[in-house]
Amino acid sequence: MITITSHIHSTRIGPLGLIELRRPTSINALTFSMLQELTRVFTTWRNDPAISMVVLRGSGERGFCAGGDIKDFHAAVSGGGHAEFLALLSLEFDLNEMIATYPKPVLTLVHGLCMGGGIGLASHASIRVTTPEASYAMPETRIGYSPDVGGTHLLARAPGHLGEYLALTASTFTGTDAVELGFADILVDPTHFAELLDSLDDFIAMPAAEIAAGLEVLFGSFAPSPLASARPWIDAAFSAPDLPGILDRLDEMVHPAAAQTAAAIRANAPTSLAGALAAVRAARAEDHLRSALDRELRLADYLMHRPDLAEGIRAQVIDKDRNPRWNPARFDEVDTAAIAGLIEGPA
Repeated sequence: MITITSHIHSTRIGPLGLIELRRPTSINALTFSMLQELTRVFTTWRNDPAISMVVLRGSGERGFCAGGDIKDFHAAVSGGGHAEFLALLSLEFDLNEMIATYPKPVLTLVHGLCMGGGIGLASHASIRVTTPEASYAMPETRIGYSPDVGGTHLLARAPGHLGEYLALTASTFTGTDAVELGFADILVDPTHFAELLDSLDDFIAMPAAEIAAGLEVLFGSFAPSPLASARPWIDAAFSAPDLPGILDRLDEMVHPAAAQTAAAIRANAPTSLAGALAAVRAARAEDHLRSALDRELRLADYLMHRPDLAEGIRAQVIDKDRNPRWNPARFDEVDTAAIAGLIEGPA
């Protein structure tokens, strides 16, 4: 049985349910209809005794998924469609939680670009395969937003203070880094993806952990993580109690990457930086995905009503002048009380 709906291709091959994102010209950027169809398929297969494992991958050479459709986001926040876009995010976050708690093994195959909403689909699965050359990012603070789709939960679980580093700098990281960070489990050369899929019949009805161990033995490779080697200076700076403290430590460091890192942070939206730092640290304290998703949704509702988000997308995606005018432009002008209230949530 094959179903193709709104750029989502789903098919059953014996006990395997295969889902492919098919919007390659946009690097499989997610739309509302795609999220609806993904939710429908995962919901249907969850209760289907004929399906033992679900595999999710992206079509095209450029990547697994570039995240949400950023131009749709810009149109929503610029044209008064805040409520509709918040409903889209709520649907997406529920899908992320469904994947994380799915009663059957979910295997994701990541290649090329995997950003934002792509990470939400890929990195909450129980078996996460990636290539060494894959390029991951949670770049939200660069556009006046904050990491979502459970990204703060994933970043909080990263070793040391790498989560704060990635949230505040909006830096990209490789597939090898993704394994070190806990965003992926197994490194596989992309030329072996077809062979890996062919081997899945041998793992039917096995627990996810045993499937992952078997696939790693058969197809896994190793490569050193650049971020792992940078942890000493990153931890020293990003363990500071607040954003000014982090920047002060970076400014005082002689490490050659410190000045570049401080400059990257200062280029991002001050309000978004405050929200991202607080959200990652709150997620670390709780270590609970649903709580992190709820917190991210509250932050999203707040940030999409502020001018920074539309301005950030304009500067980075629409006009591409890379010169956003943040409001407020200074860290000491951020409404930290409002941020704290959003992080804490309703009483």
